[in-house]
This record gives sequence, C-alpha cells and structure tokens, in this order.
Amino acid sequence: MLVLKVPLDAFDEATQKFVTFDLELEHSLVSLSKWESKFEKPFINTTKTSEEAAWYLTAMVLNPDVPPEVYRNLTEKHVEEINAYISAKMTATWFAEQPNQKKGRDVITAELIYYWMISLNIPYQFETWHINRLLTLIRVCNVKNAPKKKMTRREALAQQRTLNEQRRQQFGNSG
Repeated sequence: MLVLKVPLDAFDEATQKFVTFDLELEHSLVSLSKWESKFEKPFINTTKTSEEAAWYLTAMVLNPDVPPEVYRNLTEKHVEEINAYISAKMTATWFAEQPNQKKGRDVITAELIYYWMISLNIPYQFETWHINRLLTLIRVCNVKNAPKKKMTRREALAQQRTLNEQRRQQFGNSG
C-alpha cells in the first residue's frame, strides 16, 4: 500500500500546522478490475488516455469519502511516487529467461488473472496484493507445477561424456 500525505487548503490553529490527508492507494487486482469494468478494455499493456490514467487513481483509493480537494492538491512529486509504486516489482523473486521462450499471446485481463488464481488454488484474499507481486506468484506456481524439461540428445550425450571422463579419472584407466 502507498500512503501519500496530501496537503489540504486548511490550517489547524491548535497545532499550528497545515492539515494533510493520508491518501491510501493500492495497485491490486481489485483496482485493476474496477478500472476494466469502467473502461471495458484490458488495463495491462494498454495505452491509456489522461482521463483513464486519472480514473485509475480513484480505483486505487482505499479511503472512504475522499474530499475532492485531495485530488486537486496532488503534486508532481505525488504523481512520480504513484508511478514508481505502480511499476515496482514488489518481490525479491527473479526468473532466468529461457532462450527461445515463447511469449504468451493471451490478452491479460482481470478475469484471466482470477482464472489463474482459481486454477492454481491461490486464495482470493491475494487479490489485494500489489498486482506485480501477484503476477510473480502466479508465474512461480506455473514454473513449480510444470513438468520437468527433458534433455535434448546433445545435452544427454554431453552429460554421458562428462560422466565417462570422471569414471576414467577415478579408476585410472583409458576406458
């Protein structure tokens, strides 16, 4: 969750400080689903208009009853923080990219992600995780559930040569 301190147009005489509003945001499957419901197009890998991008901010908000002035008082720094939060990995997991690996052709939508969660028995409570972290979990589940890759003929022969060489050295003979 990202919490932004947004200044309001008010001054608290008791504390002698300007009043701020803690805007709580979450880039999750829930917010992505809200956005897709409104605009009826995929959120991931889609170019967004400025209106669509601005509306996604409201889909991310967790606070009830946010005063309109909060949105008006967002600064460029706030926008940078939001963009950094949206693009963050949110995980320490990394994947070794396989050569000649085919990219998926599916258009990723909220419903497809929910399908993946259901088919992998991922609890629905994870829909509130940062979307990048959830997608990483889904990928980890797919990798761990995938059948072991068979060796190619070349790899099997190379492994056999290595084993034979080790045995020759171990027993001190030429074959």
